[in-house]
Amino acid sequence: MARLKTIEPAQAEGKAKELFEGPLKGTEINIFKGMANSPAVLDAYLAMSGALEKGLLTGEEREAIMLVIGEANQCGYCVAAHTMLGKQAGLSDEQTVEARKAQMSDPKLAAVVTFAKAVHEKKGWVDDKDLDAFRAAGYTDGHIAEVVANYALSVFTNYFNHVNDTDLDLPKPPTLS
Repeated sequence: MARLKTIEPAQAEGKAKELFEGPLKGTEINIFKGMANSPAVLDAYLAMSGALEKGLLTGEEREAIMLVIGEANQCGYCVAAHTMLGKQAGLSDEQTVEARKAQMSDPKLAAVVTFAKAVHEKKGWVDDKDLDAFRAAGYTDGHIAEVVANYALSVFTNYFNHVNDTDLDLPKPPTLS
């Protein structure tokens, strides 16, 4: 059960109301209802995710990052959300599971999840060989910067859900074998 108050969009006030009636219209999921306790937090999430949508990484690449990091951080809510969003971005059911395992069959997506997992495991202190391998897959320094930013966004939502113990209101993702 959620440990923070749930702000229902119909009862939201001020900036939270603006966000629920604007960019979040029709997206009344529990993570946003929890974040709405601080409209600044909800706005920060929307600003960062919106900015990254305009970046170099594709939707599939961004969602693969969210899946590998959500799994690494054991965030069931984020894994469920990004399984759904990953499929909307073009990942297959199988690819959403592969991303969670950091074992992508697609070479470009494999490079993304491998690099993101290295950022996670090494707390950002990646080796030159990690950077070289990512660049060898066709990625640029701009892509490297965006992997780090998407990683940070993932940790933000993972940890928010851990603190809140956000109730799952999305379809459950497949169980890993």
